[in-house]
Amino acid sequence: MDQIREAILSGDRSPETYAGLAVPGSYRGATVHKDEVAMFEGLPTKEKDPRRSLHIDEVPVPELAPGEALVAVMASAINYNTVWTSIFEPVSTFGFLERYGRTSEFAKRHDLPYHVVGSDLAGVVLRTGPGVTKWKPGTEVVAHCLSVELEDAEGHDDTMMDPQQRIWGFETNFGGLAELAIVKANQLMPKPTHLSWEEAASPGLVNSTAYRQLVSHHGAQMKLGDRVLVWGASGGLGSYATQMALAGGATPICVVSSPRRPRSAGPWAPS
Repeated sequence: MDQIREAILSGDRSPETYAGLAVPGSYRGATVHKDEVAMFEGLPTKEKDPRRSLHIDEVPVPELAPGEALVAVMASAINYNTVWTSIFEPVSTFGFLERYGRTSEFAKRHDLPYHVVGSDLAGVVLRTGPGVTKWKPGTEVVAHCLSVELEDAEGHDDTMMDPQQRIWGFETNFGGLAELAIVKANQLMPKPTHLSWEEAASPGLVNSTAYRQLVSHHGAQMKLGDRVLVWGASGGLGSYATQMALAGGATPICVVSSPRRPRSAGPWAPS
């Protein structure tokens, strides 16, 4: 991993450099363990401490399946997917991995006694699997969290309707809170050049969700003058929804969960 990090920090992005780097046999990742699923039984949610359930483990690098990419992660982010995974609530994510593992030979890789978590990343492509033509080693990328097979007709117009759509790093393994991550190539987008690694990694899940709900033709198709109710406006998703409403000429009406939430964060804050 040291050689990979050095290459990335050097600024060299030539495909030849990265194709020539050896991929390690293992990498460090933030995991939860299947044999600890019951550790919080009987505790109220507020007493379920992720510091007890999350581990930093050295895990094997899996084989790349067709249509996948192996990415060296430079930054990731934490969202509710990771919180839910870490406290095994409302359900253990190992049930997702078991069901996914039964769908194909390549999916079997995901059904493991550990789950590498994380549904956001910014990083550099190291390797691509068979059939990937657009993305090359050395390319700076971000990944959105929607993992789809795109074999079912229901998903052709709207991938959220694909019966096989899953949230990467939550309903699949090998997520972004790790030194390396495996994603489907159709999850990748170019990293914005004006953003730092951390800035590029943080918006993927929440920004994409807010855009779909408010702006896209599969969502509300928000327009100038609309009033937009933002429920949970102090969180990541709500913050992006509020900014999109303001940028689009709508009026956000923001709701927060308790008086303890910030009330002076800007003109959008509830009064």
